[in-house]
Amino acid sequence: MEWILSFCLGIALSACCGFRIFVPMLVASLAVKVGWIAVTPGFEWLSSWTAFFLLATATLIEIGAYYIPWLDNALDTVATPVAFVAGAILTTSFVAIDEPVLKWGLGIIAGGGTAGLIQAGTSLLRIGSTATTGGLGNPVVASAENVASFGLSLLAVFLPLLAAFVVLAIFVFIIRLMVTRKRQPHQPT
Repeated sequence: MEWILSFCLGIALSACCGFRIFVPMLVASLAVKVGWIAVTPGFEWLSSWTAFFLLATATLIEIGAYYIPWLDNALDTVATPVAFVAGAILTTSFVAIDEPVLKWGLGIIAGGGTAGLIQAGTSLLRIGSTATTGGLGNPVVASAENVASFGLSLLAVFLPLLAAFVVLAIFVFIIRLMVTRKRQPHQPT
């Protein structure tokens, strides 16, 4: 059961990296610091004060940057590979498996893949918001992403199985959205 909970925790936090890269890492750092959750050996650095303050600073900068209309779309280009890496690190840091190849393989494929897919979905959402509102709706999208990242990160720490179920629901929604967009005929301009 411990393995399943640790995997659900890692996947849920990784998914949050698709909304905001540093928020789930900050929440995880704080949760490890106060003893709510534990990381696997080699990832103790996550509970250090240095990591906490760096992640807090990065979180504030990232959240603020997404409220600048032209910068939010530019950040999405950089955020996708960085979210993948952050998701892989978070899943790997919590999955309680002794075999390093399996542990990192799960972290990269499941954690990184989940973060990357959620990030791709939010990027598509922002592009759609920019196209339909001229960027005026992007702060609303940014606010929703912030709430989703903080809320799901906290849910992951306290109720990892429920958080994993929510991630699965988001995952299905994004895949359906992508499939539906591909099936729509292109309108001539």
